[in-house]
Amino acid sequence: MDKLMDNPWFIKVLALVLAILLYSSIPHPGKKLTDVYVPGEEKTETIADFPVKAYYDTENLVVSGIPDTVDIQLKGPITHIQTAKALRNFEVYVDLRDAQIGRQKVKFQVRDLSDKIKATVKPEFIYVTVQEKVTREFKVDAEFSRSQIADGYTAGQPIVEPNNVKITGAKSLVDRISYVKATIEEGQKLNETISRNAEIQVLDKNLNKLAVTVEPATVKVTIPIKENSKKVPISVVQKGTPQEGVTIDKIEPETREAVISANDDVLKNIDSVRVEVDVSKITDNTTLNLPVIISNGVIKVSPQMVKVKVTVSKAEETTVTQAEETTVTKVPIKLRGLADNYDAEMDDPNNQMINILVNGPSAALKSIGPKDFDVFVDLSNLDEGSHEVNIHVEGPSDLDWKPEQSSAKITIKNNA
Repeated sequence: MDKLMDNPWFIKVLALVLAILLYSSIPHPGKKLTDVYVPGEEKTETIADFPVKAYYDTENLVVSGIPDTVDIQLKGPITHIQTAKALRNFEVYVDLRDAQIGRQKVKFQVRDLSDKIKATVKPEFIYVTVQEKVTREFKVDAEFSRSQIADGYTAGQPIVEPNNVKITGAKSLVDRISYVKATIEEGQKLNETISRNAEIQVLDKNLNKLAVTVEPATVKVTIPIKENSKKVPISVVQKGTPQEGVTIDKIEPETREAVISANDDVLKNIDSVRVEVDVSKITDNTTLNLPVIISNGVIKVSPQMVKVKVTVSKAEETTVTQAEETTVTKVPIKLRGLADNYDAEMDDPNNQMINILVNGPSAALKSIGPKDFDVFVDLSNLDEGSHEVNIHVEGPSDLDWKPEQSSAKITIKNNA
């Protein structure tokens, strides 16, 4: 053996054999030692409602026709299918970055999915419409149902803040806009001013809702609500017959006017309210606390109760007097209920005074004068123009009196 090791040819041959063995043990670049093909089980699965992404110029374009989701069928090795289904780390999309304005057919694409899986999107193609995106400013109109207003109240013009909004969308949709509304809906009757945040609805002429973007999406709507009311005189009405030997000399209410609330169509037909005094039960001077009686349709009256002073005389105190007649002249006519922004001028009588014919005992007539009468016209709820209004007269209840003129002609002008 030693001789062989000393032989240079033997050493060379041995070195060559070792080199060949070493080379054969090095892995080949195109072949792995672990690459062993074992046929695996393949599977087909469908993922429903997989989200769709769209890529396009969102600053200047609007695209319609792209579904939010699609169904996608996956076919491949079961382990890969299970992983893809569990992680959903791939994407279904449409690429419209080079799309032109108009309607066109586009194909769904899939990316970031294992190359061992075959994907089929259902549907494979869709038709989309690419349109120019525009932004315009529109005025917002507030809308509410008048039936929401409580009886006896009136709603004024709604106030919308902000009054204008910016609407962005496809030009064809923005061109169709006919109404921009903020609707207020309340579950109860309204008897005071309210403020609510309301969503904006954008509608076409046929009241179809349009798919556009509104900025801001909500606005503040204030509906001013006021009570319908006016002042009217309180009339005293005697009921029954005085007891024998008792004479009713005077009946005077401490309060001569009341404020009533009702719908406008009721208010315009009411000139007074009343208290009723049953004189059949009165034997001496007294003060009564009586309810104010209102007409049908009146919702509220203030005050509800009125004190009435009744003065009587008994038979032994009564002196026989002869009734006489006199005329109280130049009694001024007052203007009541005129709105602050109006001026009124009385055309007839043009001196704004009337005469009143008075009948009664001569002793009572001696001191009667203009100061004993309260004469007025009610100008509530009257607008500009010429009007003929009733003349209201309040005077001593123990005398008979009548104005020479029952109505007046008034001209109302705006002083703004």
